[in-house]
Amino acid sequence: MAHFVILGAGECGARAAFALREKGFDGEITLVGAEALHPYERPPLSKAGSADANAPKFIATVEKYAESGIRLLTGLEARDVDTTSKTVTLSQGTTLSYDKLLLATGAAARSFPGAPEGSAHIRSLRTHHDATALRDVMKPGRHIAIIGGGFIGLELAATARLLGAEVTVIEGLERVLKRGVPEEIAHLLTERHRAEGVEIRCGVSIEALTVERGKALIRLSTDEAITADLVLVGIGARPNVEIAERAGLTIDNGIAVDAYLQTSAPDVFAAGDCCSFPLSIYGGRRVRLESWRSAQEQGTLAAANMLGLEEAVSSVPWFWSDQYDMTLQIAGLAEGAATHQRRDLGAGAFILFHLDADGRLIAASGIGPGNAVARDIRLAEMLIAARAHPDPAALAANDIKLKSLLAA
Repeated sequence: MAHFVILGAGECGARAAFALREKGFDGEITLVGAEALHPYERPPLSKAGSADANAPKFIATVEKYAESGIRLLTGLEARDVDTTSKTVTLSQGTTLSYDKLLLATGAAARSFPGAPEGSAHIRSLRTHHDATALRDVMKPGRHIAIIGGGFIGLELAATARLLGAEVTVIEGLERVLKRGVPEEIAHLLTERHRAEGVEIRCGVSIEALTVERGKALIRLSTDEAITADLVLVGIGARPNVEIAERAGLTIDNGIAVDAYLQTSAPDVFAAGDCCSFPLSIYGGRRVRLESWRSAQEQGTLAAANMLGLEEAVSSVPWFWSDQYDMTLQIAGLAEGAATHQRRDLGAGAFILFHLDADGRLIAASGIGPGNAVARDIRLAEMLIAARAHPDPAALAANDIKLKSLLAA
């Protein structure tokens, strides 16, 4: 009987395991996770709407894995993969033989260079344990300093303010959300955070991050010092490629895979945050996506290709962020855009459509209260997938339905 092994019990790995069963695989499936908890959703960890949550949002119950014939091994790390003997060695010495292997090892939070390790006053966010530790400090009378003005940093700033803590965000670049978010939207969110009482410092560099007398201390290049009860380091994530490197797999901004999520080793696939892949709708450009939906989609796609169905990556990248009552959604990749058109949707909501020099729609960025931009972003996503060259004036005209552009 064939045995498929999945290393990484996060969103991607869990979805892949269930997808194998849904697609008719009747062999053995072993899902291995380093955390003691069974697979759970990670987006709620930073969201303000989950500020009172004490338990993770599990992808499925433990019973569901058993009912589906998925052997779930938690609290175990995979140490080595031997692609010749097709075996995996786990942290307690167990060896698993595989017929097909999926690496869904995810990513880890980047640490701040030179910062003391293991301090309760300097933390990052990647796991439910991390989130619980952060929430314990996010309360009135406490000061949280956040290094990094990206999605995680700003979402946690909103959460901390909701819970009553004082918040300072420090960003080394000239504005927040520099990576992948238009300046117009970033400015709107900056002003909203400031209106909520968040201090945002951009364009400043940090000389040192230390712990002194029970407080975290940030020394800036301006000779200023910021003292905080807790510093959250939110400066991005690095793909977990160590086991792939030791196995001799090709690494290129993550575990390098082809359009079918196949690695450089036979019968070994990779998916989710840990891998980079060529995206055909952007000319085969190799990308790595840290995205909840991408992890879901690639888990399902990896399952299909482990079964020999040869389905290529074709979906349009999609990201979202909730901050206060505002939701930001982005479809596509705006890098290389030559122009953009703005469509106002009312109630403060709008979408920016990004076109390349040939007039092709390559991305759309929208923001507004609740789900105000969701429908139009979805239609924009379909236009991007169709490689459409819509009339720019029609994109800006809110009396012209995007659905009509898609039909055209």
